[in-house]
Amino acid sequence: MRFEYFRQLLNFYAKDKSVDSPVLESQTRKGQQTRRTILDAAVLRFARSGYRSTSVADIARDAGVGGTIAFAYFKNKEALFLAAVDQDVAAHIQEGLAFVTDSRSSRKQPEADWQQRLFFTLVATAEQHPLSRRLLAGLEPEATDRVLEIPALKELRAACATRLQSEQTAGTIRPDVDPLVMANGIVAIMLALLMSVVQLGSTATTGYATEVAAVFAAALRPTSTRD
Repeated sequence: MRFEYFRQLLNFYAKDKSVDSPVLESQTRKGQQTRRTILDAAVLRFARSGYRSTSVADIARDAGVGGTIAFAYFKNKEALFLAAVDQDVAAHIQEGLAFVTDSRSSRKQPEADWQQRLFFTLVATAEQHPLSRRLLAGLEPEATDRVLEIPALKELRAACATRLQSEQTAGTIRPDVDPLVMANGIVAIMLALLMSVVQLGSTATTGYATEVAAVFAAALRPTSTRD
């Protein structure tokens, strides 16, 4: 089969030390580009048709590659689906991650300002990430358990925890809270709000973001500033 030949060719280049490194690098770049092309096609096809109604052959055709080439990069349809989910969700989260990692916020701004900006950015860019939006809409129930374990969400939790730690050091939030626990709570609540926005519409739910941010601010505010 064609993908077996492709695998053997890659193994040959990897083992044969006499092959010029530029040739091997060119083959590697080509393989990486093919993988990206397949993944991009998978994101759009799974988002449009759903997991059950999509075949690997459909995705290969959309990507403009042979029907078996995808199996050289992904073990099966499930592996391709999970990789596509990870890619699109990661790209979606990246849209708002800068607001978490940017520590230059003015002290005049509320501590929860970055949380609001993160949420509203994720809402505003949801349409640009159709597979992420499909999961938020609850249209892939088989992947529900996977959502909370997506690598990009772990990265977001870690970034939120780091931001909270820096705010503790600066004395702008309470020193007696666990940043990691609070970060997990922030991400979980934002995820629930995003699901509500996608499923019920932004008009019905985005107003709650400000109230939720106010709750976070009240919970995190140092005791000395509450009086």
